[in-house]
Amino acid sequence: MNDLWIAGISRGHNGSLCLLKNGNIVFSIEEERLSRKKYDGSPFAAMVKILEYTDRLDYLVVAHTQSLEESAGIIDFTGDNMYTGMARKLGLIDRTADADSHPQVIDLSGIHHQLHAACAFYRSGFETATAVVVDGAGTFIPLSDGKSSSIGFETETIFACGYPDTFQTKYKHIGLRGPAPASIQNIKDDTGREHAVVISDRAGIVKAYEAVTQYCGFSAIEAGKTMGLFPYGKENNNIPPIFEKDAAVTLVNRNLIIPTYPNAALVNTVVYPELQDEQVDDITELSNRRDLAYAVQTETQESVLDLINNAVELTGNKNVVLSGGYGLNCVANYYYLNNLDPEINLYVEPVSNDAGTAIGAAYLIHQSITQSTTPMPRTDDLYLGPKYNIDDSFLAELIEKYDAEVIQSDYNSVVEKLQQKNIVALFQGRSENGPRALGNRSLLFDPTVENGKDFVNEVKRREYFRPFAGSILEEDAHEWFDLRGMQSSPTMMYAVNCREGVAEKIPAIIHVDGTCRIQTVNSEQNPVYYDLISTFKEKTGVPILFNTSFNLGGEPLVETLDDAFRTLAESDIEYLYLPENNCLVYIKN
Repeated sequence: MNDLWIAGISRGHNGSLCLLKNGNIVFSIEEERLSRKKYDGSPFAAMVKILEYTDRLDYLVVAHTQSLEESAGIIDFTGDNMYTGMARKLGLIDRTADADSHPQVIDLSGIHHQLHAACAFYRSGFETATAVVVDGAGTFIPLSDGKSSSIGFETETIFACGYPDTFQTKYKHIGLRGPAPASIQNIKDDTGREHAVVISDRAGIVKAYEAVTQYCGFSAIEAGKTMGLFPYGKENNNIPPIFEKDAAVTLVNRNLIIPTYPNAALVNTVVYPELQDEQVDDITELSNRRDLAYAVQTETQESVLDLINNAVELTGNKNVVLSGGYGLNCVANYYYLNNLDPEINLYVEPVSNDAGTAIGAAYLIHQSITQSTTPMPRTDDLYLGPKYNIDDSFLAELIEKYDAEVIQSDYNSVVEKLQQKNIVALFQGRSENGPRALGNRSLLFDPTVENGKDFVNEVKRREYFRPFAGSILEEDAHEWFDLRGMQSSPTMMYAVNCREGVAEKIPAIIHVDGTCRIQTVNSEQNPVYYDLISTFKEKTGVPILFNTSFNLGGEPLVETLDDAFRTLAESDIEYLYLPENNCLVYIKN
């Protein structure tokens, strides 16, 4: 029996590719890791990577918010869309005349939210589930009342999910750029089933967050910075509420947040002069910026909590999977744990951004073909990048190129460098999928250093208010942090409270609100990283390492060994630990 090869592609920002062989992920990677362009789309470099594993595909599944025909462009002469043409040129698909009976390129561009849901559901381990998708602007939806037409954009969706490939829409909010009264309708989906649809001229939950993110001086897509800034703010009665009740549902206050679909939204400083600009060097120091960041974090997480509870009520299913861009909000994820009914089983997808739709697309087509009703096992494995073999000759070339010094090393010598207040870069194995560094492409530091956060932020060229994560031995996690009922947190999706007395011990990784985004580590998930943290514990009594992504501000995470060397050469980071080569590399700056 021939192997079944399926590649899922996400075309837009955070472009990505997931390659499946018989339903198992061979590799999954965002284009930016290869192209070195942050948030890069059109994953052509990732498509070339397929050839390292197979010379053919049974199916190429392409996902986006608009169809290939409408927005992908064409290849000269043949008229193929860009992705079909690229796959043909690489020899991955058959474009002979008789291939028409077996179309190998499948366009899933009209079901963006369903692909977010598919990624989360198939990875959750649940047999059935309620999927809640909270996203910026998903599929572009043509709307018409018979007299005029417009384009709507899906923002929040609820699905009832089941095997092999059931995703029944139960609720959807569609946002419009222009004025329209909020209305609840029963509209039939492609299966003929009715579901509630709210069509409004309001920003969605993520768009409200993006508006405040831009107001704080960042790119709309950099919402993580707003999340880091929020605890510097406070409740401010001069700031109007971000949400209001309208037509029996909670929607964003349009007087405050003006949507500009499909791109972001704007804070209306004309109506609210207290939110207008002041002439300062750093607007994040202003109380109106900090307080609005506080408001958007606290109010959106409450709104998503309501959405989750409504989803359970709509579907009757207490297995909940959460995805879409808002799923990366680790502050909100922790908030749900304290406020949801304990009987609700929550799974938050760690690849919740648009990169996850490549995984969802590949899985969905695999399940549609095989019609397997056996649930896929839950997996927390995010070490899904391509495999790299670091041979001695290649390493020698890089050492010569960057005038580096090699020190034979073990865990003890690495810990010694950390105790001397050095940043040590860790490069091993396959890169992490998603935005979190989990010990394969990480920068490490001593969490006990008083001013460690400021020092590392300066070296990484990041804003002063941005916090750092901690990687902790799984068996010690509950002694140091309140996990609110979780046994572990291996994918770094929750910013958790530290126990009393802990902040003083590890000040470099405790945020101003007393939280830390943690990664629990056991010997099975990452044996090298586990042993390194264990050695640090033996030397210091602290079972935790300061962990941040191996990159500089504004750059994608390091992917290749050459990326790693270049990053050291262009920064004040001097040490690179390569456990697979049993050496520590020193590059003097």
